Amino acid sequence: MLDIKNKISNLTELNSYIEGLRETPRLRFLFLELTMRCNENCIHCGSRCGEIKSEELSLDTYKAFLDKVKFDFGTKDKMLCITGGEPLLRNDFFFFMNYVNSLGFSWGMTSNGTLIDKICACKLRETGMCTVSISIDGLPKTHDEFRRSPGGYERAMRGLNCLIEEGGFKAIQVTTVVTHRSIKELDALYEIFNKLDIDSWRVIGIEPIGRAKDHPDLLLTPEDQRYLFEFIRNKRISGEPVTYGCSHYLGLEYEREVRDWYFHCMAGTYTASISASGDIIACLDIERRPEFVQGNILNDDFYDVWSNKFTCFRKNLCESNEKCKTCNEKKFCRGGSYHSWNFADNRQEVCFKNILF
Repeated sequence: MLDIKNKISNLTELNSYIEGLRETPRLRFLFLELTMRCNENCIHCGSRCGEIKSEELSLDTYKAFLDKVKFDFGTKDKMLCITGGEPLLRNDFFFFMNYVNSLGFSWGMTSNGTLIDKICACKLRETGMCTVSISIDGLPKTHDEFRRSPGGYERAMRGLNCLIEEGGFKAIQVTTVVTHRSIKELDALYEIFNKLDIDSWRVIGIEPIGRAKDHPDLLLTPEDQRYLFEFIRNKRISGEPVTYGCSHYLGLEYEREVRDWYFHCMAGTYTASISASGDIIACLDIERRPEFVQGNILNDDFYDVWSNKFTCFRKNLCESNEKCKTCNEKKFCRGGSYHSWNFADNRQEVCFKNILF
């Protein structure tokens, strides 16, 4: 384990940096939700894709928007994160990504992988895709049931292998969402992914957002959580590229042990998102309450919105909750991730106090 004193020093320095970001935010990641359509029907989908219908922005609208983003923010150190739904369902996907590439933006994509064949993989490389995350959520039976997609595991693995064979990408990642039912499959999944030429395996627990709220039996127990973090830490000690996601403060024992950075919820300070309908929001996983919509790119200037709004995401969440205010690690947690904050009850839904620390 890394030295605790060094961790405290680094976390204290990070806290000061985040305080500065709230005053002077720096856009680094811009998420584009190209569609709410999806060819799967995942139990855990945070956006309830397929269930919630949305108009889609035209190619010309996206082009004009990104022209303005480039003019206002530049392209250096900016990453466009392409997601959905399943973004490859858009017929104009490659026309759009070719334009993104021509503007000089770096871009990556999250996909279920089922629509990727050799031709698609080649086009993704040719249009400049840097990174890709393919979702594989368990062994074949578990994956297909979880995503309610018969044959989905086989198609996802085929897509993943097409990307590996094509090559030329900065990073190919597999993301696995673990549930109470599937957590004991981690060792078997590791044996599968360890034989593949991928750059990292991201393992995250199912979270109480979106459709997952309808399936509380799938949420991880405290014992499941401890098992998950020990699994990841042990693999990393062995030098394996296994990582936890970006969410949640994990306490001094696990911070920086299960991922390459310390916890920092970037919503509204590093990260902004554009929904399929053009709404400007901080993070696509945050509950889509009307008060969290900061504008819409069809009517509002994104630079103005970024510079003058987002105030509800540039504050310390723990100051609004009595339990959080008395926590001795509140200065490092800052109330945790915005996407798992219950704004109706004003409390954090995913807190690892008394579980990990």
